[in-house]
Amino acid sequence: MTATPIPRVGHLIDGEMTPVGDLRDVHDPGRLQDVVAQVAVGTVDDVDRAVRAAHVAYAAWRQTPASERAALLMAAGDLLTTHSGELAPLLVREHGGVLWEAQTDFALGTGVLQHTASLVEDFFRPVQYDDEQSFISVEKVPRGVVAAVVPWNMPVVLTMMKLAPALATGNTVVLKPSPFAPAALTLLLQRVAELFPPGVINVVHGEGDVGAALTGHPLARKVGFTGGTLTAQKVIHATADTIKNVTLELGGNDPAIVLDDVDIDAALERMLKGVYTRSGQICFAVKRIYVPRGLYQRFSDAFCERVDEYAVGHGLDPATSFGPLNNEAQHKKVTDLLDRTRNSTARLVELGRKVDADSWNDGYYVLPHVVLDVEHEAPVSCEEQFGPVVPLIAYDDEDQAVRWANDSAYGLGSSVWTTDPDRGLALARRIEAGSTFINTHSFESLDLRMPFGGIKESGIGREFGTAGMSEYVEDHAIRRLK
Repeated sequence: MTATPIPRVGHLIDGEMTPVGDLRDVHDPGRLQDVVAQVAVGTVDDVDRAVRAAHVAYAAWRQTPASERAALLMAAGDLLTTHSGELAPLLVREHGGVLWEAQTDFALGTGVLQHTASLVEDFFRPVQYDDEQSFISVEKVPRGVVAAVVPWNMPVVLTMMKLAPALATGNTVVLKPSPFAPAALTLLLQRVAELFPPGVINVVHGEGDVGAALTGHPLARKVGFTGGTLTAQKVIHATADTIKNVTLELGGNDPAIVLDDVDIDAALERMLKGVYTRSGQICFAVKRIYVPRGLYQRFSDAFCERVDEYAVGHGLDPATSFGPLNNEAQHKKVTDLLDRTRNSTARLVELGRKVDADSWNDGYYVLPHVVLDVEHEAPVSCEEQFGPVVPLIAYDDEDQAVRWANDSAYGLGSSVWTTDPDRGLALARRIEAGSTFINTHSFESLDLRMPFGGIKESGIGREFGTAGMSEYVEDHAIRRLK
């Protein structure tokens, strides 16, 4: 146990934090003996109370003028900035990231809230037609109660990617955080919720049974989910009986295609941020890299040299480049994949150093790995690693690289690396993905004006901007004869 006071976090229902009953300990993935928070254990009854509170609040909230909703979102963005310094270290101790990653999570969340607020009034202007026969008005109306389920890797921004468009468009929200990073997010949302009428923002904690009760609740009309594809299948089943609208942002196996004219040093400066940030635990992280065969040795040497500079340790240690994996199951998945790769024909290279070798076994730590001389069909190339390991795959021509990039059940992000902008754009248009970046592939690549989401098994729907807001409204067409 640490000397830091341990927050006890209840559910947030109808404007109040519920009295804490049964509690579950949240452990630091970098110091497994440390309990960083105690969080309420949710039940199906808690879900029902939260959804019903949101349903009651919806009647008035949907009538709130768009300008007022926008102003409240702007104020919520300011709150994220205000509380980042206090809550980011707690988030690090929950999810295992480093401090700058947690601070980036808050900053991106602020950006989503305030960018969405800037679009609200124009978004709600109706499309109207007036001729000799009739007057037609096509108007956007909210859907109702939104069930939002978010993961642990970047919980603040991923929450705001649902909360902002939902609230902006007049919906109310019941959110279930991940059990692996619930405390900092809930304490933040408690403060944000104070800006809004009671019941507009609600939070219920729990495991899969709580998630199923929330996404299947008959009064919830919309589900926004970010997480794994297998869980998304359960979400779809839970929503089937009442035909809910869903937005699903799921996993990825993002390819990066390096062209033969690439500036290696410049590319690695940007590319590596998209491989090892959050220990590779990012849905649109670079997860496989295709390199021209004639450039392979030079590129892989430079790549490994840079990766060997990384130091792995606790996220609050300033010497740390990236932290541990988040939980035992994820650690086992990654280490099992490394074992399978080690026993294959590929060459597995372990790099980097341990910040504190004596405490290495006290957390879910994994050093950075690069897989060389690996085939496109190998498991480490075809599976989503979600850890600090990436394969470098040699290709013979661009057609082969594109074919391999598209040979995946996933289709979230992708990137092309070249010094020729026109060549990069032409190749980008051939890649099957929701987003393709040229000479970038990390948090820095995101732009709130770009719709974000996946195709194939990487998801349904889009987030960010007006595309994201459209997911939370219905078109109501009205025609009046003259």
